Amino acid sequence: MRAHGCPYGTHRVLEPAGVLPQPAARIDNTMTPWDNEILVDVDALNVDAASFTQLRAAAGGDPARVEAAILDIVARRGKLHNPATGSGGMLIGRVAAIGDALRDRTDLRAGDRIATLVSLSLTPLRIERIRALHLARDQVDVDGQAILFESGLYARLPEDVPEKVALAILDVAGAPAQTARLVRPGDTVVVVGGAGKSGTLCVHEAKRRAGATGCVIGVSPFERDCERMRALGWVDHALRVDATDAVALMRAVSDVTRGRLADVVVNCVNVPNTEMGSILAAREGGTVYFFSMATSFTAAALGAEGAGKDVNMLVGNGYARGHAAHALAMLRESPRLRELFEARYA
Repeated sequence: MRAHGCPYGTHRVLEPAGVLPQPAARIDNTMTPWDNEILVDVDALNVDAASFTQLRAAAGGDPARVEAAILDIVARRGKLHNPATGSGGMLIGRVAAIGDALRDRTDLRAGDRIATLVSLSLTPLRIERIRALHLARDQVDVDGQAILFESGLYARLPEDVPEKVALAILDVAGAPAQTARLVRPGDTVVVVGGAGKSGTLCVHEAKRRAGATGCVIGVSPFERDCERMRALGWVDHALRVDATDAVALMRAVSDVTRGRLADVVVNCVNVPNTEMGSILAAREGGTVYFFSMATSFTAAALGAEGAGKDVNMLVGNGYARGHAAHALAMLRESPRLRELFEARYA
């Protein structure tokens, strides 16, 4: 076991000097833990949706090429940090060792099953082999190890939720938790990408918070997604619109809100160029929450300025205090939501 390291993991940064592990180009993924680190035996990765979509597209949908790309990124960078999207994902595994300096300061013990709640884009990772690639659900079964820094967030895997379901929902737990903070009774809420994993959770949470006097609008370019949103019953309107067409999205939302537009827009899509559609769909003084890691915050800031749109824009912080417990409670409280996630991820 090595000496005491920085709580934020800067001792692992190889290049460039002076940055934290997330923006680093390369980090040390030696799996000998420092005395304030936790070593994890990794079972599965949940790759960020924007990252997985980019990897799949670049590989032409070929699973072997997607696997090769994942292994190459980890080999070059020491972490799963997609250079095209800048995003990573999260993992589940079993605690293998706890540094001496942390043993009395954590409730974890060797053998505990956990999900890390920090991005793979900053997590030292080694993959010995990929056992299975699940293209439809952005998950990868692996044999490998990872390091959790002293500051790293985690959640024990619940016994009453299948592990792959927990992996999927904990990866996006910040989205419904932040939605709960933003939506008030009577609000009109637009969820761009409302049929996806994070989008479904946000639609469900928005409906709970907006209540009977509110209006929840789900957006997708695909009719099958709109049909699914209508069938679930948590949207008042399911709009089939390509969110990369900003004016089309604004007009569609304006039509169903009689020109009022949205109090809150939540962007959960996994493709770029949806910033302006989200901004134009919000009323003056409204809030746009960009949870999507495909967001260009430069495009959002300068685009809003160029359109003369005064809206509050929030960066999609994947962490909100209590977000893991909040997301798991949603599954336990809604049989329909649980059935949906278990059908797709279990």
